[in-house]
Amino acid sequence: MTGLQDSWVYLSSTPLFHLTLTLIAFQAGDVLSRRFNGTPLLNPVLIGVLIVVAVLLLTGTSYATYFEGAQFVHFLLGPATVALAVPLYRQFALVRRSALALAAALLAGSASAVVAAVGLGHVLGANEALLASLAPKSVTAPVAMGIAEQIGGVPSLTAVLVLATGITGAMFGPLLLDLLKIRAPEARGLALGTASHGIGTARALQDSEAAGAFSGLAMGLNALATALLLPIFWAIAF
Repeated sequence: MTGLQDSWVYLSSTPLFHLTLTLIAFQAGDVLSRRFNGTPLLNPVLIGVLIVVAVLLLTGTSYATYFEGAQFVHFLLGPATVALAVPLYRQFALVRRSALALAAALLAGSASAVVAAVGLGHVLGANEALLASLAPKSVTAPVAMGIAEQIGGVPSLTAVLVLATGITGAMFGPLLLDLLKIRAPEARGLALGTASHGIGTARALQDSEAAGAFSGLAMGLNALATALLLPIFWAIAF
């Protein structure tokens, strides 16, 4: 028994263990989602997060220790994001034809995401620091954390809110779009990318390449628009 405990202590402290845990947790979520015909309520990212959190809590492992292994997956986020240029290139003719509508929808979506978050938070009595953490929740995490820090928010809290927003959007966004009878892949992708950044884009790619292309474009442009305009809005409003 002592030997088993010693082996566990050794394995749980190595970066390879936490990298393997991350990959297995996501794979388990993906298998479970496919088992139930890809239902949005069983989002692989959400399931993977819950499994990893449960293991870390049960083993008393700190996030810093876990990230020593998970950083390899984190590194791959960069190439994965750049790879979104491939479907965008293939759909470039459609993007060019939709440029005006895309720009209008993007600005409206970016503004409404901020106003809705700040407005709801204000109604519920959130303080200014919490509102500043909420405001960039629909932007991809690295940009959102930078924006939050700039306007007086808490970057770590913003990171959690960004993750929650992405998972919620990926779970319920397609259902809402179906309910509203929005079938066009470019409109669906644009909505998911603007509201739910990378996780929404991954969900859009499951629908079609066109939806994924528009979602990836919306994710990037929304991050740019929010980074430029939100600090100005914040200075005026607060």
